[in-house]
Amino acid sequence: MNTYAILILAFGMSMDAFAAAIGKGASLHRPPFKEALRTGLIFGVIEAITPIIGWCIGLAASKFIMSWDHWVAFGLLLILGLRMIHEGFKKESIDEAEIPRRHGFWLLVTTAIATSLDAMAVGVGLAFLQVNIIVMALTIGAATTIMATSGMLLGRFLGGAIGKWAEVLGGVVLIGIGSSILVDHLGLLR
Repeated sequence: MNTYAILILAFGMSMDAFAAAIGKGASLHRPPFKEALRTGLIFGVIEAITPIIGWCIGLAASKFIMSWDHWVAFGLLLILGLRMIHEGFKKESIDEAEIPRRHGFWLLVTTAIATSLDAMAVGVGLAFLQVNIIVMALTIGAATTIMATSGMLLGRFLGGAIGKWAEVLGGVVLIGIGSSILVDHLGLLR
């Protein structure tokens, strides 16, 4: 793989993390750059690890992984999305003191895992291409860190504009990402 192909793949893998980070940023009370970077790093590290896991699994399990990764991603994103929608509708009015200023670590990890399962499947495919998996994983992780951090910062501005619907929108985005992964893997729109 040449440098351009690696960069295109890396940024392509980070798009779902970008969309999820927009929703996460929109549901917080003006998240500072430090929180955006924290989110970006969590997403980036997990997105860097999953292709290595997929690459290690390789040929022996590729059919098995590819047959269920989309269901796991869809299920996790659906549950997280529904939870966010429920929390958004549960709030009757927005009191700025009640809007969280940061997300819990495990919530971010779960979201990052759900959005990075496709990178594991890509890692399985990379095992057949004889690429330097460490360079590839680091590039994917760096691209995801940049995209998720940018998404959080963009979500910061959207959060003020959409008010109490920010969390509902974030949940809808997560469900949309999960549905997109499922539709793509099942080939429903081909």
